[in-house]
This record gives sequence, structure tokens and C-alpha cells, in this order.
Amino acid sequence: MHGAQRRLCRPAVEVGAVVGEVDPEPHLPSVAYGCRVISEVVVVGGANVDVKARSAAAPLAGTSNPGSTRITPGGVGRNIAETLARLGTPTRLVAAVGDDALGDQLLTDTAAAGVDMTGVHRLPALATGTYTAVLSPEGELAVAVADMAATDALAPEHLPDDLLADAALLVVDGNLAAATIGRALDLAAAATVPVVVEPVSVPKAARLRPLLGRPVRAITPNHDELVALTGEDGTLDERIDRLHQAGAELVWVRLGLDGSVLSGPDGRTRLASIRADVVDVTGAGDAMLAAFCHALLGGATPAHAAAYGHAAAALTVASDHTVRPDLTDRLVGSLL
Repeated sequence: MHGAQRRLCRPAVEVGAVVGEVDPEPHLPSVAYGCRVISEVVVVGGANVDVKARSAAAPLAGTSNPGSTRITPGGVGRNIAETLARLGTPTRLVAAVGDDALGDQLLTDTAAAGVDMTGVHRLPALATGTYTAVLSPEGELAVAVADMAATDALAPEHLPDDLLADAALLVVDGNLAAATIGRALDLAAAATVPVVVEPVSVPKAARLRPLLGRPVRAITPNHDELVALTGEDGTLDERIDRLHQAGAELVWVRLGLDGSVLSGPDGRTRLASIRADVVDVTGAGDAMLAAFCHALLGGATPAHAAAYGHAAAALTVASDHTVRPDLTDRLVGSLL
């Protein structure tokens, strides 16, 4: 095995229903049954460069808007991987980037954060992906353009049979082609590695629908993605039930400022969001999911892990970085 080892268990503790009772230290002892010592989280997903343009005033369509621009590493999978690494979880990223200067910088910056980048494929025929976002003066997203051709080109054959040999968890981001996601899920099933699926967006959630029915540890849509996954009709609870029936053990519906709903074998828990002075919302959902996975692997109950995810999201929106460079386990715990 390479990297620091961790234990993967299902904690023999019931999910608490009261958010205020969440322990600020998510790294609880590994006390349940069926533990196995494993080394890493494998994240398969998008890696690109974020170009974030903040308008000095409310953005106007059809004209030039004065403002400022910041360029940072990005991509849902890459952001999740970096956040996990900064929190102390050994993480390997599987992604595709171009064989260009942007790709070089992306690999250098992400490796410097502690992510194992040996699974990243360089594609000479394509440019490294970019995500260009126009933000309001308050840091809220006005419009964005995603050039994800390199990520789209990550193919099933880029995922080797031994991809998950040392994995405690697989995280899959919905930016990938459906066939590639299917290959990742097949490998996880063969290796009995639990999976967390991040739908990413409404269009990409819709293309995940044919893959429903395979067992996953957790799926983490927002409300609109939940509708895309389950259909237009039904209440929130009915839609959540459909995902459970399709094989999801945990369904975590993120609701922005309204918090989230976590549903699992022990019932449903409503969690409040943690208020923050918003600087930039980019990357908040990725931090939320990564922190959730980090806490689960540390032995936290799903409710504790979700509260920990909310804390990481609050810290992220209060920063102008897609992934806060000062993010630590202790910093996240300080908000709980």
C-alpha cells in the first residue's frame, strides 16, 4: 500500500436528529464491524482551470462590465480531491487534461496540495478544460461557460482493473461520460469499495438516470438535480425514496441557504446551513462533499459528517479561493 492508512467502517452509532448535538471532532474511533485498513480515496472526475470574473456592479448583458479576474485550479473532481488532501485524507485523482501549459500548472498546483496525480491522463489533441464564471459584486454566480472537452474524453479504458486496489472510497463526479461512470461503478462493485456520486448539474444529473439501480453509499444532489434524477412528479420525500429504491444508501439533498436533508437507514435529518460572509460561492459544494467523505472515513455518523460538510462550505464561500489553502480539519471543526 502507498500513502497513509485509514480504516473504513460503518460506525455502530445511531444518526443524531439534532444538529446542535454534532460533535465538533468528526474523527471518531473506528469502532464498528468489518473494518479493513485501506489507504486512499480515489476521485474520478473533472479537472480544469477556473477563470472567475467579478463584475464591479450588477452584470449587464450585451456589454462590457468593469471588474476583476482571478485564475485558479478547478474542476469538481479536482476540487474534491484537493479538499480531501488538505483535510488529511490520502487522495488520488483520476482525470484528463491537455498536454499544454494550463495542464502543467494544474498538475503542479494540485500535487503541491498533497493529491496523488499519477492517475491524471494527458491528452495532446485537446486543451485543458476551463470553467469561466461571471460573478456579481457579492460573489454570486451570474453566468458560466464550461469547456470540458478533455474531461469528456476520459474514457472507460483510462480506468484500469486495479484502479481501486488500495481504495477506501470512490468518489465519482457527474462531469464524466456515462460509459466512464459505468466503468467506475463496475470496478467499485467488483472491489466492494463504497461509492459517492456527485451529480454536478441538472443536465449531467439527467444523464445519470440510466445508471440508477446500482448500489452506492451516497448520492448528493441539490434540489433541481434531484428532480432531474427522479422525474418531475412527487414531493421531496417521494423523490428521495426513489433514490433509495434505486440503490442509494444515503441521499443528501443540498438546499443552499436552506441547509440540507440527509436520508438514510436511520431516518431523515434536516441540517441548517452555517451563515458566512460570502466572497465567492465557487467550490462550496465540492468542499461540502469532500468534507462529508473525510468525516465518514474518520468514523463519524452520516449526520455528523453532513454537519462537518456544511462547515467546510461556509469556510469556502468566505474565501476568494475555489479551495481554501488554509483549510484544515481543525479549522472546519472550529465552526461546529
